[in-house]
Amino acid sequence: MGMRDKKRNQKRVLARRTAAPRPGEGKDFLPLEGGPGKKHLKVQQPEEPENTATIVYIGHIPHGFYEDEMKGFFKQFGDIKRLRIARNRKTGKSKHYGFIEFENPAVAKVVADEMNNYLLFERTLQVALVEPEKVHPKLWKGVRRGFIPVDRVAIERKRHNKDKTVAEHKKMVEGIVKRDGKRRKRIKAADREHSTISEKDQVR
Repeated sequence: MGMRDKKRNQKRVLARRTAAPRPGEGKDFLPLEGGPGKKHLKVQQPEEPENTATIVYIGHIPHGFYEDEMKGFFKQFGDIKRLRIARNRKTGKSKHYGFIEFENPAVAKVVADEMNNYLLFERTLQVALVEPEKVHPKLWKGVRRGFIPVDRVAIERKRHNKDKTVAEHKKMVEGIVKRDGKRRKRIKAADREHSTISEKDQVR
């Protein structure tokens, strides 16, 4: 083999080494980490849902901290749209929880975050956002006219003074006679017991 043949063979070997791999070749080899064959995947962080809640629940409300006091205290955070304290329908007393609706959802979130577990008049407030889908449809019913307690005395007076039918009057008389009979029996039993005690004292 001459010099020309040797050079020709060397060129062929170098060409094979530097040539790109054929289709199907090199599949058993994985690219090095950080090499051109590795694709960098961007991990997408889950987006937080947009806050649209404007109503805040407030629990453990102390005695004396009512509508006017609550409105004066919470308006420092932002504009208040509506406010309501749950009250007993018969007595009108506070049930120590209520709801406040703010104009801005951001303000409502700040109040829920900052005022939760806040110590107020020896009471720890429980404050939380109320999601729009969880708001009761009758939550704000009658809130504009304020709380009007039920006048049970007037209702009972009206029921007592209304005109009675013959059957109702008869039933009322029977009840009076029955109660009077029981009262007379108790009086007689007390008289017998008293007379028995007096006789024993005389014998002694």
